[in-house]
Amino acid sequence: MTEVNNRKRLNQVLTDLADTLDVPPSKYQEAKNHYDAVSAWLGAEDSELASFEPVIYPQGSFASGTAVRPLGKDEYDVDAVCFLQLKAEQVTQQLLKAMVGARLKHPSSRYKDMIDPPGGGRRCWTIKYADSSKFHLDVLPAIPDEYDWLIALGVSEQCARHAIRITDRKTWDQASEWPRSNPKGYVMWFKDRMRVRLEEAKVLLALEKRAAIEEIEDFEVRTPLQRLIQVLKRHRDLRYNGDDDKPTSIIVTTLAAGAYNNESNLVDALFNVVPGMRRAITKKNGVLWVANPVNPLENFADRWQESPRKADLFFQWLDAVEREHRELLTDPGFDRVGQYLTDAYGQRRAEAVMAMYANRRLGKAATTAAGPVLLVPRKISATSQPAKPRIEVPSRPSRPWRP
Repeated sequence: MTEVNNRKRLNQVLTDLADTLDVPPSKYQEAKNHYDAVSAWLGAEDSELASFEPVIYPQGSFASGTAVRPLGKDEYDVDAVCFLQLKAEQVTQQLLKAMVGARLKHPSSRYKDMIDPPGGGRRCWTIKYADSSKFHLDVLPAIPDEYDWLIALGVSEQCARHAIRITDRKTWDQASEWPRSNPKGYVMWFKDRMRVRLEEAKVLLALEKRAAIEEIEDFEVRTPLQRLIQVLKRHRDLRYNGDDDKPTSIIVTTLAAGAYNNESNLVDALFNVVPGMRRAITKKNGVLWVANPVNPLENFADRWQESPRKADLFFQWLDAVEREHRELLTDPGFDRVGQYLTDAYGQRRAEAVMAMYANRRLGKAATTAAGPVLLVPRKISATSQPAKPRIEVPSRPSRPWRP
């Protein structure tokens, strides 16, 4: 096949893979329902927090649309900010966290027996829902921060004005210094990096649904950047499962978004972005640096200095991602795509993706000579006899949010 055709078929396989990794829309709705309900409880008329106008909003992968389905028995981990209108002069970190915790554990609260651990974590209060939902919500208490200093560093006012101060048990014994963050500003920056493709996808979905563009939520569509980050995160998870030094999601997301140039498909994004991620890592005073785009003074790679293995694994991983996927652009490499998907992304995902591929190929074979269908090899026990090869073509599964 020509390189153009090779890129097309690899793009389809990777797009299908990202679709199988994507969080179902019901979970996004469930997350929204949960944090809206918590927000309503914290701000109810009889709440001690009501006068501080508590608001809860998502942060992290659920906010950026890059969450992936959990592995094995893991849960959906939804991170949220609990924002209260207070000044640092009015409250300490300890008091702020205690205020939020007291309301969550109020005797009449539905959440009082769902807090785990009961004393709270280092920064957050974690609400664990029923085991069947595989879902927990991390609630991070926060207050507004001044942001003129961020604007002076070149951060746009649109992003900077969402700066917050947060609670952290490691720092609250210090005199007056609060940890700073800006998750809402970060998500705004992230979405701006893919603005062209995000708006394009929303227009296409609006046409499909015969709805106004304003009615389409950002979480209903996926851009090539979001799909790429989902694929990268699962590749990392399988490669370094259980390794504390594995590449962190915030570094992967930040570098990928910074290198993204609104490529129109996933395979182009992969081969342009991954080298760009490597180039975007700089050095300051001999220290490897991945700057927080909404706080240039913060280095997301600060732990690389004390643990060089983290940096080594990151660069090794980027090299592996690029090398493995370039091999799939060749005919011999793509002939082994089923085995590759199994090794790199897990057998369950590989089987789903290759079933989609087989379905398309067999559909074409009805009118054209489409060539052989690629199947995912199954593991066979030492005592069992291999079954005769056969092709099973399941009906194509639904793929929500496909723009």
